[in-house]
Amino acid sequence: MKRKIYLKMEPLDVARDILEKTFSGCRTGEEEIPSREADGRITSRPVGARLSAPSFHAAAMDGLAVEAAHTFGASDETPVTLRAAEGQAIPVNTGQPLPEGMNAVIMIENVLFRNQDREIVIRAPVYPWQNVRKVGEDIVATEQLYPTNHLLGPADIGALLTAGCPTVWVRRKPRVMIIPTGNELIDGSEADIAPPPGKTIESNSGMLAALAARAGAIPTVSPIIRDDYDTIKQHLRAAVDSEADMIMINAGSSAGSADYTVRIIEELGEVLIHGVTIMPGKPTILGVIGGKPVIGNPGYPVSSLISCEQFVQPLLARMQGLALPEKKLITAVLGKNMPSSGGMEEFRRMITGRIGSRFVTLPLKKGAGAITTITRANTILRIPASSEGENKGAVVALELLRPLDQVERTILCTGSHDLTLDVIHDFLKRSDPAYPLASTHVGSLGGIMAVKSGMTHVAGSHLLDPATGEYNTSYIRQYLNGQDVTLLTLVHRQQGFMVRSGNPKNIRGVEDLLRGDVTFVNRQGGSGTRVLLDYELDRAGLSAAGIRGYDFEEYTHMSVAVAVLSGKADAGLGIMAAARALQLDFIPVTEERYDLLIPTEFMTTPGIMQLLNIINSNPFKKKVEKMGGYSTRETGNIVTQ
Repeated sequence: MKRKIYLKMEPLDVARDILEKTFSGCRTGEEEIPSREADGRITSRPVGARLSAPSFHAAAMDGLAVEAAHTFGASDETPVTLRAAEGQAIPVNTGQPLPEGMNAVIMIENVLFRNQDREIVIRAPVYPWQNVRKVGEDIVATEQLYPTNHLLGPADIGALLTAGCPTVWVRRKPRVMIIPTGNELIDGSEADIAPPPGKTIESNSGMLAALAARAGAIPTVSPIIRDDYDTIKQHLRAAVDSEADMIMINAGSSAGSADYTVRIIEELGEVLIHGVTIMPGKPTILGVIGGKPVIGNPGYPVSSLISCEQFVQPLLARMQGLALPEKKLITAVLGKNMPSSGGMEEFRRMITGRIGSRFVTLPLKKGAGAITTITRANTILRIPASSEGENKGAVVALELLRPLDQVERTILCTGSHDLTLDVIHDFLKRSDPAYPLASTHVGSLGGIMAVKSGMTHVAGSHLLDPATGEYNTSYIRQYLNGQDVTLLTLVHRQQGFMVRSGNPKNIRGVEDLLRGDVTFVNRQGGSGTRVLLDYELDRAGLSAAGIRGYDFEEYTHMSVAVAVLSGKADAGLGIMAAARALQLDFIPVTEERYDLLIPTEFMTTPGIMQLLNIINSNPFKKKVEKMGGYSTRETGNIVTQ
């Protein structure tokens, strides 16, 4: 079939306005539910009290119930004596019914008993209904408790039960049918079995169902549907004819030859929007069939999430009379240049932490398929369509994705990648309070420069000085001269060549990288591993120009290991722990020292003190040693200050 090209993409605000106006009168029906289960639900009709509260005159204090007139005139000079035997004062506890004929309560602290408690002396009068909760003081039977479209909370549930309302009428939760499509998709129930080449575990439906549930909906996920026009059409028609209030079709919304969603919606109903000027999320389709909203949701995970957040969740909320909470904003200093495509509003996941009196923020890697940007980010930056990006040092507005106190406790770690950083992060998350460690991998030199510009709390570094054989210190003197910093050892680790199991290319040393049948995967410029490779080449009198793949760069040891495992490369330089994690063979090259560089002013802050306690602890050292290729013999030792 012919490709369906986007005819007219619309800006986000225009697309949302069209969707909102199309379904402005679309509300879910109502249902009667137990009041005890009504938290977070929206009333569909006014709620009237069936009972008064209190339903009787009740003592508001522990004391003596009296008729107020009997106390008039009491003072220190002219105390009044009440006689219990004559019924002038009757003991009551808080909440008990007021005895017949009584209209006030004297607090027990304000009376004096004498003559074996038969006489009660008071030195101050009480007025009528003092210290008494009168009938209906809180709630009067038949009065309106809540109007239509009231969001019920925990306190409301207590009031409903007090007012004799064991049930309440609320808006029915919208039902959402989620239809995943794609020949490449497989069920992920057998999680320990890797999918065969060309196949992908279907995961978007789980994410979309959770997002729909957070908007108050009841999601249902259909089985995976193959990319076949008639099959998708049949399932979509059945979903529209079902009790579902909204249908989401995941994948197939773009302009590929097998992307059928837009044609099917056109055939069965109307396409309102095909394509929105946002990144990620551009291929979103907004349509209507049989009066029901049908959303064509992009297949890439981040695109899918953005599309759902911007269109599905707000519409689901409006169907129930709900309003989604406004996004909380903070401002932060941008730690890196961020160019952007003009004409497209861009949503960038960010890592943000407080450094001194300001927040600093750094972008996670781009890519609509990079689901880790969703899980790792704590803030989001929206770059307007009219902008061509933001420059390093700019003050930008960020939407919070995590609670503010969690963002404030985040420790920013910028620089070289090492697997022990994940171990530190895990230990820090167990702390009370937790201090998340957010790592961005820009290489050792990038970490040093982040310290220089005040954009990080910690930098990981393993830069070898070929002239002296020292690690890190000469670079600190060169780039941070005059800055007060502390360099301490985290680990010693084995660096070497990672190759596929069995070493099919029989790679033994750096000289084998120049063979015509060997493809290499490198680390990025400025990384300590790249410096080590160049050092080893120079020692052997070899030129990097002869290495096929020298310019093929990855940013972490695990990314290098994956490239080797997948066959994209025959060898890559990295740490033993990464090779061991993916069951690759490892040819040792050298042991190196991996350090942490910390501005000294942060050494006494709570988060860094907790980090230092962790790396000096036996549980941390044991876990690191168990990973393989690490030595903790100098862990925590200060190299220079």
